[in-house]
Amino acid sequence: MARLSVYDPFAEVFPELFRSVLQPMRAGTGSEALEIKLEVKENDAAYTVQAEMPGVKKEDIHVQIDGNRVAIQAEVKRESEQKEGERVLRSERYYGSVARSFTLANEVDDAKATARFDNGVLSLTLPKKAAPSSKRLTVE
Repeated sequence: MARLSVYDPFAEVFPELFRSVLQPMRAGTGSEALEIKLEVKENDAAYTVQAEMPGVKKEDIHVQIDGNRVAIQAEVKRESEQKEGERVLRSERYYGSVARSFTLANEVDDAKATARFDNGVLSLTLPKKAAPSSKRLTVE
């Protein structure tokens, strides 16, 4: 059986240039990826969500609740500048957004939901919406 191979003429000429295009975006020192890491816990009354968002300001975070779907979005602005005297030796900037959404098993009571941001961790308390009770009517 014949083997097929894909020929990419640019890979030999510019390997580093095209390899970096396929890599995930990095910020800061280049070691941490821009992503929201979640921990979701559940008890009988509510869900508790811990979202790690280091380097993000509280006013740049947006949380949206739609039934049992929760969406977290943040604007990320990172700047780093190293100076020696009056000369700037290196200046790095990153501006972008990061988002994460997930679906829970039960609907969330958005009127009672709370959010708190402290030391780079967003804490959400999402009370479960009471299940609609069914009532049996007597026919007269």
